[in-house]
Amino acid sequence: MLLGLFACAWLSCLGLAFALPGRLRLADKRQHLLQDIVTWDANSLLINGGRLMIFSGEFHPFRLPVPSLWLDIFQKVKALGFNTISFYVDWALVEGKQGNFSAEGVFDLQPFFDAAKTAGIYLIARPGPYINAESSGGGLPGWLQRIKGHLRTRDPEFMNAQAGYISKIGPIIAEAQITNGGPVILVQPEKQEYSHPEDGTSLDPLYMQEVEDYYRQAGIVVPLINNDGLNYGNFAPGTGVGQVDIYSHDSYPLGFDCSQPYNWTGDYFPTNFYTVHEEQSPTTPYSISEFQGGSFDPWGGYGVDNCATLLNNEFERVYNKNDFSFGVKIFNLYMIYGGTNWGNLGHPGGYTSYDYGSAITEDRTLTREKYSELKLEANFLKVSPAYLVADVHNVTNTSYTSTPAISVTRLSANTTAFWVVRHSDHTSVAATEYTLQLPTSVGMTTIPQNGSLLLNGRDSKILVTDYMVGSFWLLYSSAEIFTWKDHGSRTVLILYGGPGETHEAAFKSTSKPTILEGAAAVKTSGNIATINWRTSSTRTIIQLDTLYIYLLDRNSAYDYWVLDLSGSNNYSTAESVIVKAGYLLRTAQIQGGNLQLTGDINRTTTVEVISAPTNVSSVSFNGRRLPVQRQPSTGILTAEVEYKPPALHLPDLASLDWKVVDSLPEIQPTYNDSRWTPASNTYTNNTTGWNLTTPTSLYASDYGYHTGSLLFRGWFTANGNETTFSVHTQGGTAYGASVWVDDTFLGSWPGNSVTSNYTQCLQLPNLTPGTRHVFTVVIDDMGYDENGVIGADNMKNPRGILDYSLTGHNASDITWKVTGNLGGEDYVDRTRGPLNEGGLYAERQGWHLPKPPAEKFASGNPLVGIQRAGVAFYTASFTLDMPEGYDIPLAFIFTNSSSTLTTAQKKQNQNQNQNYRVQLYVNGYQFGKYVNNIGPQTTFPVPEGILNYHGINYIALSLWALDKEGARLAGLRLALTGHTQAVLSGYGRPVALSPMPEWEERRDAY
Repeated sequence: MLLGLFACAWLSCLGLAFALPGRLRLADKRQHLLQDIVTWDANSLLINGGRLMIFSGEFHPFRLPVPSLWLDIFQKVKALGFNTISFYVDWALVEGKQGNFSAEGVFDLQPFFDAAKTAGIYLIARPGPYINAESSGGGLPGWLQRIKGHLRTRDPEFMNAQAGYISKIGPIIAEAQITNGGPVILVQPEKQEYSHPEDGTSLDPLYMQEVEDYYRQAGIVVPLINNDGLNYGNFAPGTGVGQVDIYSHDSYPLGFDCSQPYNWTGDYFPTNFYTVHEEQSPTTPYSISEFQGGSFDPWGGYGVDNCATLLNNEFERVYNKNDFSFGVKIFNLYMIYGGTNWGNLGHPGGYTSYDYGSAITEDRTLTREKYSELKLEANFLKVSPAYLVADVHNVTNTSYTSTPAISVTRLSANTTAFWVVRHSDHTSVAATEYTLQLPTSVGMTTIPQNGSLLLNGRDSKILVTDYMVGSFWLLYSSAEIFTWKDHGSRTVLILYGGPGETHEAAFKSTSKPTILEGAAAVKTSGNIATINWRTSSTRTIIQLDTLYIYLLDRNSAYDYWVLDLSGSNNYSTAESVIVKAGYLLRTAQIQGGNLQLTGDINRTTTVEVISAPTNVSSVSFNGRRLPVQRQPSTGILTAEVEYKPPALHLPDLASLDWKVVDSLPEIQPTYNDSRWTPASNTYTNNTTGWNLTTPTSLYASDYGYHTGSLLFRGWFTANGNETTFSVHTQGGTAYGASVWVDDTFLGSWPGNSVTSNYTQCLQLPNLTPGTRHVFTVVIDDMGYDENGVIGADNMKNPRGILDYSLTGHNASDITWKVTGNLGGEDYVDRTRGPLNEGGLYAERQGWHLPKPPAEKFASGNPLVGIQRAGVAFYTASFTLDMPEGYDIPLAFIFTNSSSTLTTAQKKQNQNQNQNYRVQLYVNGYQFGKYVNNIGPQTTFPVPEGILNYHGINYIALSLWALDKEGARLAGLRLALTGHTQAVLSGYGRPVALSPMPEWEERRDAY
């Protein structure tokens, strides 16, 4: 039975008052034309006729290139009480050359779909073509820089390009639709933040319609949804050409500045979202396709932990619940798990980590409190079907509260009402006392009956009145509901509040509550039973007839889990269990009265089965039967799982047998560049305003090079008048560049966090007239700019040399050649994709791959480094033998060299050994770009599956010294990431190594 079917059946069992929606409107007639499994009305999405709250998080499989770990993320999302994942496909990674589509290996989506089905997670597919996503070019492949027309328009060249892509990705998504037994329930065509046109242009509905038509022709039959940049109403149903089936928009209320993580700006806190929705799309459920689940951080930023602090559990309590006050029914958090911008897939506005400050960290750990807060919110909505049909009322700070400092929004579904309570000034850090006067089925009711409630700063609550808990009528509760469950003759309800808060709950009952555990004040007057208590870390359990009420403080509630019992249909929530267990519970199933749990622990943990079917008499954890005790008064089954920290033996990277080779032989007089690409194009199709100012194009994209390091060589004959060489380069924000004439270093642009292009004016040595010389220019391509503004074509901002001049010469006196990754768009490493390799000599040779010919290299240690400007390439290997059964998050950690300077050196501004860049390769995958002088990232997590935890590993480093004094690493180590210790894991599946072909001699390398 599907989740929606159960919700529908449950509504009917609760009585007519809950089965009838607060409003009934006809849905768009188009919804039944293609399929009848996924439908909608003004209230919610329906699957097979059953209402469903879509609680979703964003997860991009391409940012975790270990398919055997995708289920790990899905299980952690499912454990939150979520039912959906939204995902992008990055066009640039699967069609590195036009017409050469390759979605295989780590880019194969079938394992992603299979993992979703195994976990019981629905999918919202967002295959682009444009995705934004802080990815290089916003997911647009580099070869699009060469088309004549504007991007994301009806220009025939662009439409032909994306039609080719959709003809390949569309059928893959179509086959995974729920109509074919797959997990995909919604599809978003294009990146419908197609909302921001350049000045003087407008959005083109015909363009959007063509994209939608391509997907329909590819077999997409489920509803199409969009993500308008804000609630502008673009392409909402009823707007005509280009309209989607279900209108949706984005919201990032705190923006992307993590510099002041405790400062909430007060200028953007939406209060009119539902009103606008009723005007723009009244026939569809209110939907937010991207709501802020974190923030990216730019080069030179303040670090992902700052972003996690800014967008923390307090943000979720206030801002998420504000969205719930609008009756949002399709709610996707961007991101739930960010992952890693490995292999140059990121854009210039961000570094290697795409942790995003998400609820699940980049290393897949659950150490942020925001994860637990989401669990409380999602599980409440999961057991509150009346929310799905509730009418939304206006926010007020006068009608229901004793103080204007508190605002309340009411949602009502006939008798049942939800009350979203927050500070009127949402940024307030005050602890505010208040009382409520709320209408209930017994008339206007004061809550609490005596005393007052307390709302702490940066907190918000969803209270209920006339709420059915199984067959019990909860008249009101000032504490929030985590979950409730019926099992046989017993019903369990869990209420929670903030630490030290006073709360009151009342039930329609003539029975007197009995205290089974803890402390509370209970009484029954007439047909109302009332409970008063003060939350603490010691729980209280109250029995009211066959209702068992658990009173917890919020931090204690974090340890409770609601697990759907897995079976033939993992989407069903017909039966579930409540278990207290600590760090993580993944799955539950019952066989022969044995509750079989899987989960993770990071300390010795007491497992308590709070509520389960009556036939459960024993417990297993990760396959091991546990000795259990049953508490007579509560029926709780209790067991203990022992945690033993594993012995970890990690290599000392400084003492490895490092080998080194020069990775910039291009500056040597013996180097032969005859196989380089002549930069001979006398034109460019660039449409961004970067018109050619050089005799031939020196834009790398014009020659098929789109990623990593770019190299240019310019030959000229000296006439004796050369004094300076000026070169204007562009590589994107935080890029660097170095220039030589022959083997003489002229200078570098070390880069900063805001500059994307720079002109160097370099002094030349004396050159003998009539002699041949060559300039060598090395540029670090930081990825292509995104293309969010329609008409601006920012993705086409070129990488390479924009202009140059040589005193005593015409520009045409210099003949240029260019190179990048070996083969360019005909990239050699089909396994790791088109962006993983750049143009450094060692990369072109493939020496970053496992088993390079290191015996031919000299001994050399990156902590010793090089004594001159240039690029050194280091390689080494080590063996890991990690203990089985543990999740052990590891990271490579660089020491920033500025931390090694003495105070006197800093005062003297001695910046030697400051300006250098490092690429980290692990078993051939580029998993880190470290820029010492810009930062902020120094810790680079690498997942198991890229790291071989049970065998040999090959690592490589490219050390690019931009200063004439050279550079060395101040420190490098392999260690636990710092977020957590090793976790005893119930994942239960071996983490398979991602494909990692070894080095073979590349006979075409140069």
